Amino acid sequence: MPRTTARCQPSDPPDESPTALARDLLVACKRDDATDQYRSALAELTDDELRRVGADRETALAFWLNCYNAGTQLLLEERPGLYESPLRFVRFFHAPAVTVGDVSLPLDRIENGILRGGRSKYGLGYLPKLYVTSFERRYRLDGCDPRIHFGLNCGAESCPAIRAYDPNRIDAQLDRATRHYLDSEVEYDSDAGVVSVPRVFLWFRGDFGGRSGIRSFLRSSGVLPEDAQPKIRYRSWDWSKAAGKYAE
Repeated sequence: MPRTTARCQPSDPPDESPTALARDLLVACKRDDATDQYRSALAELTDDELRRVGADRETALAFWLNCYNAGTQLLLEERPGLYESPLRFVRFFHAPAVTVGDVSLPLDRIENGILRGGRSKYGLGYLPKLYVTSFERRYRLDGCDPRIHFGLNCGAESCPAIRAYDPNRIDAQLDRATRHYLDSEVEYDSDAGVVSVPRVFLWFRGDFGGRSGIRSFLRSSGVLPEDAQPKIRYRSWDWSKAAGKYAE
């Protein structure tokens, strides 16, 4: 059932800041609080307010990461059959997850149309998104920060843990989320000269700058030695549903 009448009701009206609304919606999902007031306020955001969000990189990253992760949790709770369907990649990722500025946004549109700057989820991260809405064109980020792949949670067991992101700390938070995830998911065999990495590195290889970019990313993240040039193997992805996977 939707969280319209949760046991814990917030006593104060929501902060009018778009970034605070997105953060508070995600926190309400985590705490099993009512979400209606935050969802309604996000739906009522104006173009001016959203353009101000997009004018600052850190603000935009925090806002859209929190919107995506909250949208995932809401979909998993309210429409779990979409994720459990054999047609998950169409039904779940293209279903309306959260409404922002009076536009119903699927997870696919937030991730690929906005956070990844209008890149297709096909073509290993090298191709532009073919169908881009006017909303995506107005608010998409300039370029793609590959660390978002360790901040986004789509409900799968293999996904990173969920954090509430803050514009003032977003770079440190993404660095921490990336390092924590890679420490647990990357395996480097120096004797064999092979590094096994999460499958997102294959699906979005272009976001990381190809194979050489992946190695550089792993070295800068501290999970490969500076002089390592291993072969890359991509691990399988566990799509088992894992709602409520929040960082401690």
